[in-house]
Amino acid sequence: METKWLEDFVSLAETRSFSRSAQLRHVTQPAFSRRIQALEAWAGTDLVDRTSYPTRLTAAGDTLYDQALEVLQTLQNTRAVLRAHTAPSDDVIEFAVPHTLALTFFPSWVTSLRKGFGPLKSRLIALNVHDAVVRLMEGSCDVLITYHHPSQPLQLDPQHFDMILIGEEPLAPYARAGSDGEPLYRLPGTTSHPLPFLGYAPGAYLGRMTDLVLRQAGSAVHLDRVYETDMAEGLKAMALEGHGIAFLPHSAVRGEVRARKLASAAPKDAPQSLRMVMDVRAYRKRPSRREPTKTLAQTLWSYLQKQAGLPRGEDDA
Repeated sequence: METKWLEDFVSLAETRSFSRSAQLRHVTQPAFSRRIQALEAWAGTDLVDRTSYPTRLTAAGDTLYDQALEVLQTLQNTRAVLRAHTAPSDDVIEFAVPHTLALTFFPSWVTSLRKGFGPLKSRLIALNVHDAVVRLMEGSCDVLITYHHPSQPLQLDPQHFDMILIGEEPLAPYARAGSDGEPLYRLPGTTSHPLPFLGYAPGAYLGRMTDLVLRQAGSAVHLDRVYETDMAEGLKAMALEGHGIAFLPHSAVRGEVRARKLASAAPKDAPQSLRMVMDVRAYRKRPSRREPTKTLAQTLWSYLQKQAGLPRGEDDA
């Protein structure tokens, strides 16, 4: 039996909806249902009454729900005690940040933050988007900084998590610049001569965003995928060597564009047609008596609220 099954079950008991719980647990609904079934197989009895809507627990499910809350709370308390031995002090803020933002947006953001907020000790935890979100949900970081777009929203319950918009990040196509400053490749390409495409590995957040940009393009785009990785910095390195076109966040290529090493590969007649703007958002787990917020983390959050023009307590809109 896995603890995540118990967490899934508690979520289902509280939301009374398989689809809603699957969203909150960041899994597909079929995968979520299989985990509930696995828990029922372990328990040896039905825990959920599937003939009713909204979903209800069986008598056995009610019993397990109470026990699951106790077990999970005990595990959480034990983890907190263990982590206290190695946890950073109260004057260090832990940020969970997706790799690309960690290498591009985050350093300059911290620079501007220190100008107004003052000295700041921080610890950066660089992860993929999914794992960074899980860090926040588990209470293993103070602040999550990540991308957001309506087509790929983060399923973080606003009753339990606060959010502040801290920036925007355009995503657009780039290619190596020639001696004349023009890109070696320019979209859209042709059927007979598709352009070499440097793409993100399956499942990468920026890959899903790139797919959306291409689907929404006003005209056909002809590309031949010649390379893929899940790291934007990896794609940028390949683009700089002239291997093809890559869709990259502006903060990742700002210096290279200024130095005329990379150039926009968008069509000349429609430079904005293959461009998308994503939010950059900061999230935190809402403080509670059981999980109070570090003093410095609370001070920082209040500062970010003020910078965003949000009254305290209204940052989760």
